[in-house]
Amino acid sequence: MKTLFVVTRTRGHAWDAGNPIRSQDQWAEHATFMNGLAADGFVVLGGPLGDGHKAMLVVAAADESEIQSKLAQDPWSQSGILAAPAIERWTILLEASSEEV
Repeated sequence: MKTLFVVTRTRGHAWDAGNPIRSQDQWAEHATFMNGLAADGFVVLGGPLGDGHKAMLVVAAADESEIQSKLAQDPWSQSGILAAPAIERWTILLEASSEEV
């Protein structure tokens, strides 16, 4: 059974502070990888937070080890452009009806 998790990622040691996100090394490979996770339904929502120093993903997974395993395959994880993810189980207590959104 899949559970929702909130995953936050921060910039890693290889992040080039002089370049915007889409100009980082391996941007195309990272984007292709993340788009694949979204297409598979693993990533439900995702994107940068605030000033872009962090990114947040809502992930549907069996457990934290599945998340660690999949995100370890991200080219940006392997090269250190993103740091190791922080993972928290998410218990949803409130949800707007589709008519309200």
